[in-house]
Amino acid sequence: MISLFIFSVLYNSCSSNKYAKTNNNYKKQTKTLSKELRKQPYAIDSALMASQWVGTTNFGMRKPNFVIIHHTAQKNCEQTFSTFTLTRTQVSAHYVICKDGTVQHMLNDYLRAWHAGNSKWGNVTDINSSSVGIELDNNGFDPFTESQINSLLLVLKTLKKKYTIPAANFIGHSDIAPSRKVDPSRFFPWQQLAQNGFGNWYDTTNVKQPENFNALQALRIIGYDTKDSIVAIKAFKLHFVQQDSLPIITDADRKIIYELVKKY
Repeated sequence: MISLFIFSVLYNSCSSNKYAKTNNNYKKQTKTLSKELRKQPYAIDSALMASQWVGTTNFGMRKPNFVIIHHTAQKNCEQTFSTFTLTRTQVSAHYVICKDGTVQHMLNDYLRAWHAGNSKWGNVTDINSSSVGIELDNNGFDPFTESQINSLLLVLKTLKKKYTIPAANFIGHSDIAPSRKVDPSRFFPWQQLAQNGFGNWYDTTNVKQPENFNALQALRIIGYDTKDSIVAIKAFKLHFVQQDSLPIITDADRKIIYELVKKY
């Protein structure tokens, strides 16, 4: 009941005339997409397929399999709403969570938001098509509020249950785009999320990795794009070793990576 309540909470301005035009555009765009779905999907030449089309009865909507967490890097939620409702910006997200814990659901989970950009995680290169994007109202330099994280946990709980998303698939924008992005910032409580079942964490007590352990290869197995090893290491540390920003793998880091890779 709590999560349903949170999903239903909207900024008063979003239901007012201020966003009436963008809300109408949203409706028009979804109608356009539905019209496309009603067309016969001629995958080959239409003249060849016209007499051969056989529609299966066994299909469903595509479901998200990842959740990507961002910070907005903007002043407040109002500025973010403006950015996400301007066509020229070409950016969006499914959810925006404000500092006071208010959750704005901006796009149906089954639709493809434009939040991940050019990114990669493991062998997945079109992350927008397989993920839900969540933006936290934060400028990147301040800690996240308790209300904000509490609301995020409720949203994640609902998404995980509804779409059966694996714990390992709750990751950050910097994880999937390490050469471009640093969000969510090092203030983000990844360990707290992992303790609640959203993401993996580690315990290096009594951990001894093999002498021939390849930490960089392990980062690739976890999901990081290691073509640029420096940015991959920095992204790993932003998520798992937030007190250290040096782009080198220490002995302590090797233990962490060794413990983590066994969970992927």
